[in-house]
Amino acid sequence: MSAEIRIGNTTIHRVVEQEGAFFPALTFFPTLSKELLDEHRGWLQPQFLDADDKLKLCIQSYLVRTPHHNILIDTCVGNDKPRPARPFWHMMKAERWEKSLAATGLTVADIDFVMCTHLHTDHVGWNTRLENGRWVPTFPKARYVFAQRELDFWTRRQKDEPAACPWIEDSVLPIIAANRAEIVKSEHAFNDLVRLIPTPGHTIDHYSVHVGTPGTDAVVTGDMIHSPLQARYPELGMMVDYDSRQAGASRRTLFSRFCDTSTVMCTAHFPAPSTGRVVRWRDGFDFVKV
Repeated sequence: MSAEIRIGNTTIHRVVEQEGAFFPALTFFPTLSKELLDEHRGWLQPQFLDADDKLKLCIQSYLVRTPHHNILIDTCVGNDKPRPARPFWHMMKAERWEKSLAATGLTVADIDFVMCTHLHTDHVGWNTRLENGRWVPTFPKARYVFAQRELDFWTRRQKDEPAACPWIEDSVLPIIAANRAEIVKSEHAFNDLVRLIPTPGHTIDHYSVHVGTPGTDAVVTGDMIHSPLQARYPELGMMVDYDSRQAGASRRTLFSRFCDTSTVMCTAHFPAPSTGRVVRWRDGFDFVKV
């Protein structure tokens, strides 16, 4: 079980599904030059980059426990999901995510809200589970929080090109059909401790989640960032961005707001420990240990 992060009277746990080297760095970041990678390899290896220059990534959720609610942010890949385009996620039958959730002392029945920062396949998978041949909501009492424009974009794409986004069919539409969706704007005050921050670009209406109050707070970034290299070079886009220019602007805006403060950044895909604070670095930013 990963160490808990304490933010005032709120705790945050990582719920890990996978960790490993999945994609070559120069493929994952299409505009990254070999020269720039060579320049930074010394600190990227071995934590963020393996010996073959594959980016090391973690696939994980964050469990936020406030005095009022248990909130799960993002739900990874999930089991039994047909993902032929990504063999390492295709028809998974793994126990790690469920065991990681159990290690927090909670079960799926204890989750009050599921927040999907965006609707990519590795962030919505455990939204549903297979039961008697049907996809049903995994969390029996939870409301699922989707950003309006994000949901509109992906449901429209699923209708037009169903083969291009099978995860919408099995991991998002069943939530809508079960009347379990809470559809909000990507700038939304959930309560006095939890607020959504628009961080578009990776997808059309991506949001990050701000937890706590000034001085004792954290930001669960979602896919606003994938590697600390994108902190140093915020304009560095990744291969499936909806709009890499906008994603870079989102990184600059969010990091400028929280840099050189005590705010803890809880990243979706950095390998363990996955968290850090943001400080200034030249014309960009850097992550330092909490």
